[in-house]
Amino acid sequence: MVSLKRFFLGMSLLMVALFAVACGSSSYTTTGSSSGTTPTTASSSNSAALLKTASVTVNGQSVMILTNAQGMTLYYLKPDTATKSACSGACAGNWPPLLFTSSGSPTSASTLSGTLSVVADANGQQVEYNGHPLYRFASDTAPGQTNGEGVGGKWFVATLTLPVQSAPQSTPASSGY
Repeated sequence: MVSLKRFFLGMSLLMVALFAVACGSSSYTTTGSSSGTTPTTASSSNSAALLKTASVTVNGQSVMILTNAQGMTLYYLKPDTATKSACSGACAGNWPPLLFTSSGSPTSASTLSGTLSVVADANGQQVEYNGHPLYRFASDTAPGQTNGEGVGGKWFVATLTLPVQSAPQSTPASSGY
């Protein structure tokens, strides 16, 4: 009788430990939070990178995407140009722009094939990747989510392969991957 109780106690402890390990593992970590109603602001210094990269599944394909420092997916808007954001005011409440608040240039924790820059537009000093102003999506509540992909046929996940933009884009076919 005593050995049966020990067996069940041991199995119970083992199950609790396995459950805790399984629930506690994650490929993303969040070090801060961001509201969907205000622009995402960031500064760059030698110790903290403004952008990171992550591998996620978008439209059934595994792609490398750009994220902010907290791991939240970044997006671009097709009607934007390299010098003007088409999303400001009320639009920026749902699509907070990634703003740069320091001097110098924005940085990435990973090597990027494209170019980071900053453009002064209606949102402020907005970070661009290959000439595309970058935004978050307010409905993404955790790192790795891509709920904004394809919204309105105009919003797309910013991938590492996003082509350089110098003029307004006309077709949604080239979404960067």
